[in-house]
Parts: sequence; C-alpha cells; structure tokens
Amino acid sequence: MRDWNCDLYLKFERERAQAARDLLSRIPPLAPQRIVDLGCGPGNSAAILSLYYRCGDIVGIDRSPSMIKAARERLPVARFVQADLVEWVPEAKVDLIFANAALHFAAEHDRLLPKLMSFLNPGGVLAVQMPNVLQDSAHALMRMVAVDGPWMEKLAPIAKSRAAIGGIDDYYAWLSPHVRNIDLWQTTYVHPLDGHDAVIDWFAGSALLPFLNALDEDESAAFLAQYRRELEMAYLPQDDGKVLLHYPRLFFVAQA
Repeated sequence: MRDWNCDLYLKFERERAQAARDLLSRIPPLAPQRIVDLGCGPGNSAAILSLYYRCGDIVGIDRSPSMIKAARERLPVARFVQADLVEWVPEAKVDLIFANAALHFAAEHDRLLPKLMSFLNPGGVLAVQMPNVLQDSAHALMRMVAVDGPWMEKLAPIAKSRAAIGGIDDYYAWLSPHVRNIDLWQTTYVHPLDGHDAVIDWFAGSALLPFLNALDEDESAAFLAQYRRELEMAYLPQDDGKVLLHYPRLFFVAQA
C-alpha cells in the first residue's frame, strides 16, 4: 500500500498554507498552552502554529509514517505521534485543536465533532478547514474514471464510499449545542497550475491515493492516463498555458 507522498503534497505548500493561515486568522484571541495539530501531514501547519503562538507544547497527529517522519525532521521542537485522528484521545485537555485539510477523511462528523469539543479546556477552540470538493469537476471525474474501465471492480467501492462532508447548516447543528461561539464560512481558492499533469500531482498527494492503492503499477498508469484525458476536456488551458483549479474549502472555528 502506498503511503502519502510528502514531496507531492509539499509541491503545493504555498497554496495549501494559505488556507491554514486564513483559518488561523479567524481564531479568537487565545494564549494556548497545549496545541494539537490533528492530521498534521508533513508539519507545515504545525510550523505555522509554532511561529504564531510560540507555544512550547505542540503535538501533531497523523496516521502516515512518512508524514510523521517528515514532520519530525521539519519541526523537532514539536512532538509528532502516529495515530488515527478518529481514534485519538489526548493525554489531558488542550487549548486548541487545529485540523487543516484532515477531517474530510473521517466519517460521522455528527459524532466526531462533539467528541473533539469534549477534549478542550473551557475557552478552548476547535479550528477546522476541509476541502469541499466532492462535487467539483476534478473529483467527479476521478470517480467517473474509477467506475468506467477494467479496474471498475476494484475501484467502484472506493468511488462510492468516499466520505462526504456536511453543509454549513449541518456543522452549525452538530456544534452549536457544545460551543459558546461558532464562526462558519466557505472560500473558493483559484490555483493557476502548470497544466493538467500538475492537477494530477495536486491530487496524487491526497485524493487519488485510495484509488492508486488498489491498483498495480500498470493499472495505475492506465487509470491516470484516462483521468488526464478527462481533465483535458474539463479544464481548458488559459492563454499562458495555466490550468485554473477552483478549490472550495469549508471552515469553522468553534469555541468551548
């Protein structure tokens, strides 16, 4: 099974970091003593948190061994623990749980979010950003190609079981009984990428991984070739050759 590709993920670090910074900017005034970066990846969000809060106790949680290794190398002053974010329980209550582009991989948000709120000290904050992209062209084409080829038997269950995030009304309903304040919003980022291969690279470090994990090397190559052909029809290049990836993200900041 393929692990997460840190190099591909970090290829677009500047673009991914913007959402983390935007999420951080909406957190109310806070002097956290204990911070958890949930789904920390290669430590990029933890590095931003470390600079912003100068907090001595930052713990990153991720289930990918390669991501944890990269995070430890990047930010040795923090602690990074390999664990599934759904199963994670803190040693003691924390002041800030920061989840940048992580919770959309987990199911049953109606149960998960109240549990995460219970891990916070009074006044603590759960800050979350999730790509809200299951209906956009790139993801729809990913699932379409998965169920239309010789790999269909392997990939159809994956295409049909991808976790769908809720709408803004859902998150308000799930969180409001457990919070003092809540701020919810959505932003669509537009990323000019260097052609259709760059679009594939963007997702190969994340959303494509479950599909590729189910295929052998030859099948993966054929699947990606078909996916690229579909992207070429859906994403027309601009005059400068760039392809514009429209990427909506849902945010919320909930204070206990």
